Amino acid sequence: MKVRGPRCLREERGIAALEFVLVLPFLLMVLFGIIDVSMILCDKAVITNASREAARAGVVLRVTPLTSTQIQNIALNYTQSSLVTGGPATSASAVAQVGTQTSGSPLTVTVTYRYQGFVLGSIFSALTGPVTIRAITVMNYE
Repeated sequence: MKVRGPRCLREERGIAALEFVLVLPFLLMVLFGIIDVSMILCDKAVITNASREAARAGVVLRVTPLTSTQIQNIALNYTQSSLVTGGPATSASAVAQVGTQTSGSPLTVTVTYRYQGFVLGSIFSALTGPVTIRAITVMNYE
């Protein structure tokens, strides 16, 4: 059975499917890019909270103050199960000024995490290297 109708309509059959096939990869790249960026932002929030927790634990007045290693462990333990992409932060450091642990002197905690990529980020990480996320918190000793 032949389809009757204007000649231009019969020749345009399948154009929508072809356009969809051409546009689909770009739409998927945008979608997966949005997912990767949102995961980076979630991980950034986690390492920011980890640095705050470690800094807060370090500046609280104690009879025996926490050492730099103990403060680092607090930050790393916080990130152990909280990061969206899994794994702990790659490094944490706690730096206090000379003449440390006197009231009003600052304690700086830095947490660093390398985001390897999840969807498209893993492809781009292979080309450009991993994205390094860093959170720095400075609090004064009590």
